[in-house]
Amino acid sequence: MTRGPEFHAAPTIEQRPPVPRHAVIFDLDGVVVDSFEVMGEAFSLAYAEVVGTGEAPFEEYRRHQGRYFPDIMRIMGLPLEMEEPFVRESYRLADRVQVYDGVVDVLRTLNERGLRLAIATGKAGERARSLLDVLGLLPYFAHVIGSDEVPRPKPAPDIITRALELLEVPAERAIMIGDAPTDLASAHSADVTAVAALWGCQAGAELLAAGPDVVLRRPVDLLALCPALPGH
Repeated sequence: MTRGPEFHAAPTIEQRPPVPRHAVIFDLDGVVVDSFEVMGEAFSLAYAEVVGTGEAPFEEYRRHQGRYFPDIMRIMGLPLEMEEPFVRESYRLADRVQVYDGVVDVLRTLNERGLRLAIATGKAGERARSLLDVLGLLPYFAHVIGSDEVPRPKPAPDIITRALELLEVPAERAIMIGDAPTDLASAHSADVTAVAALWGCQAGAELLAAGPDVVLRRPVDLLALCPALPGH
């Protein structure tokens, strides 16, 4: 990814002193896991099965990341029937999903520092929990919430406010980290600090234009925002 001048104008962890946090809410795809190769294959197979011949518009699909799959289908004018084969193939290929370098160490350190962690994802909750279980990451998270488990998916605040309720943490003591404008919009609407993750992001300029409060370029940078809580 080429970083233009706009990347240097964005807020960074160096420009903002650490504020004590009690919880971190993560998006899943593009933040915790690199699932885009698997996602692209599942999307192409679903497109071929339901739509037929022709190139599957996966790059357009990626531009809507963070949203619930049926919402993306409606935005793109594609058949909602693509969801069943897409989910089926995603389950089949789950063991090929990669965890971003450094993420496991960051999750372990945050747990050791006493912070509570949650996932708030555009995926359905059951599929997100299954994927995290396959990858051995599920124990790090107190809660995993999918878009099908709240009244309104991102960019509405519902999934973030639900995470705060489950974590029993006020908005000012939490941060939400995502790789899509919908993630940041959801966080802002919930009055939670919105953190942009650039390591899995293709459209960095678009993400920065969404007005993150903090920009991180590596998973380990998150630790600067999350000092240990008293007693840890």
